[in-house]
Amino acid sequence: MELRIYGVIIETVGMLRREMEAIGRVDPELAKQMRRAASSIALNVSEGSYSRGRNAQQRFHTALGSARETLACIEVGVALGYLPCVRDEVRARMRQILGTLTKLTR
Repeated sequence: MELRIYGVIIETVGMLRREMEAIGRVDPELAKQMRRAASSIALNVSEGSYSRGRNAQQRFHTALGSARETLACIEVGVALGYLPCVRDEVRARMRQILGTLTKLTR
């Protein structure tokens, strides 16, 4: 069963392309880490959606960690001057994703 949050995650990963490209121009390694983390959110949620019990919970827990890592990459990009700020739209979507994944891990 596909979760509604999956669509939000896919849209958000697409939205993050701008940040990934900006970071990648000055710090390719950080951009690569961000791409892997963002992809991991979607991949683990998809896998967890079709798993059962503790396996599903573990996939959602991994996705939660990857979501937090993705947001941290953006925040580091801001701190290092690669990005001007964390866009409000990105922050709101990441908050939604983090909140949903937190509930799924319980």
